[in-house]
Amino acid sequence: MSETADDASDASARRNDHIRSFVLRQGRVSAAQRRFHEEGMPRWGIEYRPAALDLGAVFGRSAPRILEIGCGMGETTAAIAAAHPQNDYLGIEVHTPGVGSLLKEIATRELSNLRVIQHDAVEVVRDMIAPGALSGIHIFFPDPWPKKRQQKRRLIQPGFVKLLAARLAANGYLHCATDWEEYAQQMLAVLSAEPLLTNNANDFAPRPSHRPQTKFESRGLKLGHGVWDVIFRRKA
Repeated sequence: MSETADDASDASARRNDHIRSFVLRQGRVSAAQRRFHEEGMPRWGIEYRPAALDLGAVFGRSAPRILEIGCGMGETTAAIAAAHPQNDYLGIEVHTPGVGSLLKEIATRELSNLRVIQHDAVEVVRDMIAPGALSGIHIFFPDPWPKKRQQKRRLIQPGFVKLLAARLAANGYLHCATDWEEYAQQMLAVLSAEPLLTNNANDFAPRPSHRPQTKFESRGLKLGHGVWDVIFRRKA
């Protein structure tokens, strides 16, 4: 039987024993994004390697560490880091335009508490983050992969949630947000089934002040679109 395009994509996605939740596309990289990427990665970027990071050495201090998976174009990540200088933030993003934009934010805001890894988040969490090292994890508006045949690519799956929970310190939080209701229900079900986690709310949580409302989100809310926040904590 010949291999279909979907089969080939799935085979590629399963390398390193997991299905990738992203597809690297050859999107346009602006001159500014390219410049900040080239200049910023040596200063604020961390290269992937299969060894646990010494986060104290990375940031030069002891502080609560928050991981953000999927920084997009970086505005929200940078805004959170700027508003909470007492915390250290580690952002993961695979797309070069977004990484370049985030590095521009770091440079222009002069943020000393934010670093970036451009790599597959599953591999970074599995190989580079020590158990119990994190005070919080943010996963805001991950790709919903809305078609039924695509849903196996969604980031929020039982195996990955178990891995994330193990990286949280006692009482550390895992905060997911989506504007796709069916994915929100899946997030709630998967996190509720993880024995290391407990829900902060009865089901969905109100948006906390630490998550800024993006322009895209504000526009969607004016149009009547929903946004769902799911916040669980690591049991002591």
